[in-house]
Amino acid sequence: MYAIIDLETTGHSAGNRITEIAVFIHDGEQVVQEFQTLINPECSIPHFIQRLTGIDDEMVKDSPRFYEVAEEVHRLTETCVFVAHNVGFDYGTLRQAYAELGFDYKRKRLCTVRLARKAFPGQLKYSLGNICQYLGIQIEARHRAYGDAKATVSLFEKIMAADAGDLIPRALHHRSREGSLPPALDLQVIEGLPERPGVYYFKDEKGKVIYVGKAIDIRSRVLGHFYTKGGKDRAMHEHVAHVEYMETGSELMALLLESAEIKRLYPLFNSAQKNRRDAWAIFNYTDRQGVEHLAYAAAKQVKRPLMNFYTITQCRQFLETIQDTFQLCPRYLELQKTNGTCFHYGLKQCKGVCAGEEAVLLYNERVLEAIESIGALRGHLIVLLEGRKENEYGYVLIESGLYKGYGFAIGEPNIETMASGLVHQEDNSDIQRILRSFFRHTESPEILELDEPMNFSGQRLLSLF
Repeated sequence: MYAIIDLETTGHSAGNRITEIAVFIHDGEQVVQEFQTLINPECSIPHFIQRLTGIDDEMVKDSPRFYEVAEEVHRLTETCVFVAHNVGFDYGTLRQAYAELGFDYKRKRLCTVRLARKAFPGQLKYSLGNICQYLGIQIEARHRAYGDAKATVSLFEKIMAADAGDLIPRALHHRSREGSLPPALDLQVIEGLPERPGVYYFKDEKGKVIYVGKAIDIRSRVLGHFYTKGGKDRAMHEHVAHVEYMETGSELMALLLESAEIKRLYPLFNSAQKNRRDAWAIFNYTDRQGVEHLAYAAAKQVKRPLMNFYTITQCRQFLETIQDTFQLCPRYLELQKTNGTCFHYGLKQCKGVCAGEEAVLLYNERVLEAIESIGALRGHLIVLLEGRKENEYGYVLIESGLYKGYGFAIGEPNIETMASGLVHQEDNSDIQRILRSFFRHTESPEILELDEPMNFSGQRLLSLF
């Protein structure tokens, strides 16, 4: 038995709510039962959804809430395979609605998008409207649950008629992952992904990169997006048509490459690390009285920054945290502009270096502790990492505390080989954060310390795109 289902909802946001449901129970030959109702979502329906579906707040105000029909829907579908066009969306939405009632709704499922791609190959698009037009199926009341579900019934029947006998059984096999995958994504793509560290790229049907991620195990991480389908993952689900990847050999290399690629490609579904420009920086200096200062300025004016930031507000907030943590004087952090004692001294929150009551040596020790806590990178060094294959190693170059790039080489570490193979990269606050975290959490990293900058020639960023 099959339950062919279509939902209309308030949209794809985190608070997605059902506004209409239609269920056709099919025994493999014909429809034997139907169920349809509007649902009061208990929230306002966005105007663009009203225009798309024709369902507005007035239409649903006297309709049942989902909890009032949940038992009947459960009973109708209990022994059925859940069938829908882009099943991930309808099934995921219904599961979430049941989860909010404290019930775990689970069914085997089939996606008519995926089945249609195999039964009727060669179409440019497999949206319900396109594939129905190709097959001569008329859709009554498009973007309404009953009309779309009824058209999906006709589509499913044509798929069954075209099936040589193994299409649906293979999709329903207990080891098949197809029910969880985006409808446009081929299972063979997933099976070809490595279980090793790297960066992966989600692309839409036009070949545009819409998401970049990093993983220690690429295959498991990619599947994780499609199994959870919450929030951003749910929004991405219907757009992903292909997955490509670059192995990196190590997690650090994956993190560095992910950050660079997000800034370069600016993918639709990556919200973090898109900012390209570090406008401000924190640095330290010693004044004529020997007092160690922490200060901030425009990044282009700072030769050796301790830390970079996108905004001046981020700079000041970070310095305020340092001040509280190490009991530093706000006058010498440039948080208070004064030539005398700071305001905090009167509140007994400053030990008095600004009033001449604390020894400069003791104060400077705390400033150095603060700098050490930042984990600022110093000197010239090469970090050696795992390679992507046997006898290969990866390496990351840091000069004067700034990230210069990465590369891979074969055999024993060799400066000349690394110089010619370096892939140049930009340094920024996200990269510095990644490197500081690596050095804080990695016990005895393997590094080569250099006496002076190597000025590697190298090459520009290599990428799939």
